[in-house]
Amino acid sequence: MFVLIAGGGRTGTRLASLLVNQNYKVRLIEHRRELLTHLHQELPTEVIYEGNAVDPSVLEAAGIREAHVLAAVTSEDATNLAACFLAKTMFEAPRTIARVNNPVNAWLFNEKFQVDVALNSADVLAHLIQEEMSLGDMMTLFKIRRGHYSVVEEKVPEGAKGIGVELKDMGLAEHCVIAAIIRDGIMTLPRGDSTLHAFDEIIAVASPEGAKRLAELLAHPVYPVRNGKKA
Repeated sequence: MFVLIAGGGRTGTRLASLLVNQNYKVRLIEHRRELLTHLHQELPTEVIYEGNAVDPSVLEAAGIREAHVLAAVTSEDATNLAACFLAKTMFEAPRTIARVNNPVNAWLFNEKFQVDVALNSADVLAHLIQEEMSLGDMMTLFKIRRGHYSVVEEKVPEGAKGIGVELKDMGLAEHCVIAAIIRDGIMTLPRGDSTLHAFDEIIAVASPEGAKRLAELLAHPVYPVRNGKKA
């Protein structure tokens, strides 16, 4: 796969490095002199293309006609929108991904500006913080289907409401599927009549609603305390 990256800041550099290490074909476009010197220290020279990513001639010279994905990750929302629009309308790029810097501008990053996927870093971070606050010890391993589902892992504490309840009676329905139970170091594939024990580790695939319900079933029976009072 050939990925063309617009923007050589921290995000673009990190993305290019990850993709190069995974044997993707990568080309990164950047025009700022102060960043180009750093880029040549971080990335192979053949990856870097000097120019302005909203100049159609630069996009074409960098290989947009052969690219499978354009990732516009500059620090300017207008530049990211323009790069995606040009990539789709002029060069028929199959897929465009854009970074949203200012959440106020998020509404612009849609099909009208030819953005297939908009990544709002502030929104993503806020949701992650909220998730960590609400799900306690539950760890999100990774997201699937554009974040609509997550693969999560959690250890069952003593006294949790879900202990001893058969999986089919937990009320998780189609929102959450427990894929594996690890007990005493041995992994088993659960059935409908399987039950959880204290200190089990579970791996589940869940929607946000399912993860919330699972967290309630596996919550510590006592809330953390602060200054001798319940939190």
